[in-house]
Amino acid sequence: MAGSNTPTDADSEDKDTQLEHLAELVNGRVELENVPHHGFRVALNHIFSKKGKPFTTPRLHQLPSFIGLSLRYIRKWNKIRKQGKKMFIDIRDAVPLQQIYGVPIGGIGCGSIGRGFRGEFGRFQMIPGMYKWKTIPADQFIVCIRKNGETVYQNVLSSLKAPKNQLKAWKWQFNGTNATYHGLYPRSWTTYEIPEFKVKLTCKQISPIIPHEYKDSSLPVGVFTWTVTNLSQDDLDISIVLAFQNGIGRRKVDKAGGVWNETFSYNHSADDRVPVSGVGIHQKLNNMDCTYFLGAKSTETATVTSHVYFDPHSDGAGLWDELQETGHFSCEPGRSEPTAPGSMSGAAVCVQSRVPGSSETSAEICLAWHMPTVEFGGGGGIYRRRYARWFPGDNAGVELCSYALSAYHSWDKQIEEWQRPVISSSLPSWYKSAIFNELYFVSDGGTVWLDKLDDNSVAEVHETQLINEYGKFAYLEGHEYRMYNTYDVHFYASFALIMNWPKLQLSLQYDMAHAINSVDPKVISYIMDGKTAPVKEEHCVPHDLGDPEDEPWSNINCYTIHPTADWKDLNPKFVLQVMRDYHITKDKEYLSDMFPVVLSVMDKTLRFDVDDDGMIENGGYADQTYDTWTATGTSAYCGGLWLAANRCTIEMCKILDKSEHIEHYQQLLSRASQAYDEKLWNGKYYNYDSSKSRHHQHIMSDQLCGHWYLKSCGITDEQVFPSAKVKSALRTIYENNVQKFGGGHMGAINGCKPDGKADRTTVQSEEFWTGVSYALSANFLQEDMLSEAFQTSYGVYREVYEERGLAYQTPEAYMDNEIYRSLGYMRPLAIWSIQWAIEQYHPELLNGTKVVEKVHRLASLSSLSAMSQTVCSGGDTGESLDAPPNTADEHNGIVNVTPVVTAN
Repeated sequence: MAGSNTPTDADSEDKDTQLEHLAELVNGRVELENVPHHGFRVALNHIFSKKGKPFTTPRLHQLPSFIGLSLRYIRKWNKIRKQGKKMFIDIRDAVPLQQIYGVPIGGIGCGSIGRGFRGEFGRFQMIPGMYKWKTIPADQFIVCIRKNGETVYQNVLSSLKAPKNQLKAWKWQFNGTNATYHGLYPRSWTTYEIPEFKVKLTCKQISPIIPHEYKDSSLPVGVFTWTVTNLSQDDLDISIVLAFQNGIGRRKVDKAGGVWNETFSYNHSADDRVPVSGVGIHQKLNNMDCTYFLGAKSTETATVTSHVYFDPHSDGAGLWDELQETGHFSCEPGRSEPTAPGSMSGAAVCVQSRVPGSSETSAEICLAWHMPTVEFGGGGGIYRRRYARWFPGDNAGVELCSYALSAYHSWDKQIEEWQRPVISSSLPSWYKSAIFNELYFVSDGGTVWLDKLDDNSVAEVHETQLINEYGKFAYLEGHEYRMYNTYDVHFYASFALIMNWPKLQLSLQYDMAHAINSVDPKVISYIMDGKTAPVKEEHCVPHDLGDPEDEPWSNINCYTIHPTADWKDLNPKFVLQVMRDYHITKDKEYLSDMFPVVLSVMDKTLRFDVDDDGMIENGGYADQTYDTWTATGTSAYCGGLWLAANRCTIEMCKILDKSEHIEHYQQLLSRASQAYDEKLWNGKYYNYDSSKSRHHQHIMSDQLCGHWYLKSCGITDEQVFPSAKVKSALRTIYENNVQKFGGGHMGAINGCKPDGKADRTTVQSEEFWTGVSYALSANFLQEDMLSEAFQTSYGVYREVYEERGLAYQTPEAYMDNEIYRSLGYMRPLAIWSIQWAIEQYHPELLNGTKVVEKVHRLASLSSLSAMSQTVCSGGDTGESLDAPPNTADEHNGIVNVTPVVTAN
């Protein structure tokens, strides 16, 4: 960039040292012992600079298209509320922004409990698919330090203020400047410094999320291993307490009454499990049995005691004073009386250890929950959670605690081995954080993992051998978008499953194949335009597999905004996933099973070719995943998916020796490719669509989605997507949709005018979709555009983790202002397509090649100092892509960083 603001080489050299210092502040200003360099890192008192708010109202010129929709939506919303339920998308009661979240706990499909980086427990999802975002004050860790038989320090290990009207006897507000949180899913670390007594505490949280493992990954447990270090010369008695209450933060459920607590002790010498003791909190959640277990490992140096009951809405003096007086609780076994309606029940477990001067010890605590059978809101039948296959009995919760405290060392080792290739690579530090932290949604996405349906379920049992062995899997489109396995979105997110738990992806696909062939002739009125249509047509991929407040797998397509049988992207996305899955797994039986369904959806989709040129046409309304962004005629998005699906079908025919179909699809592909090119290519990129609308020439960031997926399937075909045109279109997208917004630090805006301004035709055209930016980055990587790839994906990380405080709740979208939409969303799992692109096309980034950055230009030091206050990605600076490439305006952080790949 020429001009007077361009620094000289000497200026750059003078500032390199300052940059390195500031990068250390940003990427790991505190060296934390036994904590990874990479991850999401914040001090407990950190306040994010940006405050956001959920999308509620479109722009004035966008309003006309929403008027009818809004009226019909309000009518349905009122009707559903009168039934005591919530809309599948409740835009009238959007989840308020809480910039608090850290790594959640729990395995896959067993329920989940969110954690906050300040020490919170909240965002419970015990009732399948149903979230409550309330933080529960009584759920806390507490430390007690005693010296010479007297308690000298006792505090809640959270920087939160004392709650109103409860637990006033507890001491709150741990000094946040003396504590640091570090998250790298599925583990986290929190370190606490207590300088007045020279004590350091480190809590390591572990959940059994282990790729390619299908037993322990389903367990409803979280393990907390505490390292207690006494740096003083004095002998100290130090206790770590976990206090917990019944419920999920939902008043009606929590105060239903009938809750009772009971201490337990488990020490079976016949097995390999460790002795454990603690207390269980027995309750019902929507008439489903659920028991929380607080267990701790007993050792020669660690004494475990329990407090069987306290009232979490009292001042908490009973528990607090007993701990302060003795440093432990009563050891006598006991059982509390059931609570009356309107009351709640809390309990606690304590591990006390003598810690001589200049030494350390450990405390091992487990939080487990036993909820073996569940039902959905439709009440159609009883489902069994997968983990109950191995822990089925009345004593299962206690056994879970013992097993977890025995097995977590192995989990820890397996997680480290899984993450090591990325962590030890030359990939950007922020990427090492993002790739694992975005995976939180696999367990904390309203996820269910069920062995199979019981005989009394209303849903049809269609078990394949794979489903019998690996179970049925479903996760929500988003915490606020309550639809299971939303397929147009799962298309992007599915890389996370196929790469880490391929059997879950295949199980989901078998369920989807069954649903494709199903029919629901019930005619309903759709919210968008009020028109009527059947719920489900044959040979059409459903939008979703149901609402957890209804009956998933039985009552599918709960999305009633559009009749999605007319959507142009769903059927091609099924075909592409089948081919991608086979390419990764080489499971020929799966491919053979899916092939008849592939033919049926391909044939069904041809009805959208209205002018018989081989290319499908959009219908002039929002008939694809961008469901407020209309397309007319041939569109870059759906047309590209159709081309890729045809090419994949040809490949399947070759693999399965189905030569009788090849000629048909080759001719179809040839005609469709010609039509696509003639109607859309403008010399630089593919137009949005072939209409004469005002936005038909706009630049869509996702225009090459079909090419991205086809190449992810290992297929490159110049007839389908000529490489020269692909490169030209990608460069155009990068120069406009990425670089011209937020200094190139925001990811990719969905739509951009040819003059580089935002396309504000509709809400979604002016949004930045996190998952689409990740997918685009994978597309860049597949075309050897490394700088563009990491710049684009870093923009998402920066906005979500560093600027907006949306870690572990990555939204579907944000805008170039404070607006975001749909917290906790499925599509950002598309980041795993980046990892797939790296492994397939740039393995050198994982195999020891160093990526060296040359800094051409730096912004003002004041801007960098501001950046350093957000301790976000953590990690070494070294020779990596920690600071992403940028060619944007000089007022935006680190700019113009060009990576150079060199061999070791």
